[in-house]
Amino acid sequence: MQALLDIILPVFLLIGAGYAATWRRLFSDSAVDGLMVFTQQFAIPCLLFRAIWTLDIGESFHPALLISFYAGSTASFTVGLLAGRYLFKRDWQDSVAVGFCCLFANSLLLGLAITERAYGAGALEANYAIVALHSPFCYGVGITAMEIARARANGTSAKALPGMVTRAMLHNALVIGILLGAVFNFLSLGLPGPVEDALDMLVRTALPAALFGLGGVLFRYRPDGDFRIIFFVCAVTLVLHPTITWTLGTAFDLSAPDFRSAVITAAMAPGVNAYVFANMYGRAKRVAASSVLIATALSLGTTWVWLALLP
Repeated sequence: MQALLDIILPVFLLIGAGYAATWRRLFSDSAVDGLMVFTQQFAIPCLLFRAIWTLDIGESFHPALLISFYAGSTASFTVGLLAGRYLFKRDWQDSVAVGFCCLFANSLLLGLAITERAYGAGALEANYAIVALHSPFCYGVGITAMEIARARANGTSAKALPGMVTRAMLHNALVIGILLGAVFNFLSLGLPGPVEDALDMLVRTALPAALFGLGGVLFRYRPDGDFRIIFFVCAVTLVLHPTITWTLGTAFDLSAPDFRSAVITAAMAPGVNAYVFANMYGRAKRVAASSVLIATALSLGTTWVWLALLP
């Protein structure tokens, strides 16, 4: 038990420090925004670029790993979408936003950090393989579903959907970092030594700064109603997704490192991008914000359980 607490607590203490600093007004809202812009637009894209650039793609990107994780993601999105529409009686656009909350696990800030704490930096190859497809896959699913729902509601043509989805993804800094890393990997390109050293300095700041900033962001999104649907989202993200991934990973006989990375990533709370997506479309914003906050708090306990069950 102590070993598990040693893995989990530092991550959540760093988030808690950001939350407390913002709560006590030691860290302003503008500072939180600036820190998140730095991490989301610069440091984490550089982290992803560095990871994909040096990743052994032939070894890391194999179907069993990706199916185990993304089948769970797709099922979670579908369950959230249909529950939003038929169980909670939301319209289709709100339901897409709810589904996106169930889809977008916090694979970067929590998944990478906890896997590294538990198994070391050398255990992150499968995490990076999942992360490389995470933003393109999730935004592709979410934007496509939302634009279909909007086109249906407005009676407009869906012919422009492919272009809209592509433009939205290519304006995402995380996707840009992943694509550049893939280009450098495939073409075996390098960087001058000083540039690579500077890149490594920037990359080392990414996760700690982002976790501190995440605490500040979570303080801003305190719960306010809609608790039935919020706790439904928490159950899907913290229990259903990792259960599906565990089942498929066992069926595919994943290696222990791949299995751990897939299950831990699947067991993470919704990422802040769940709120970003809801805010972008002005749909189910309170549900998204509160789901991120409450699921992140609950994941302190559920992550402990999943780590205890893992081989």
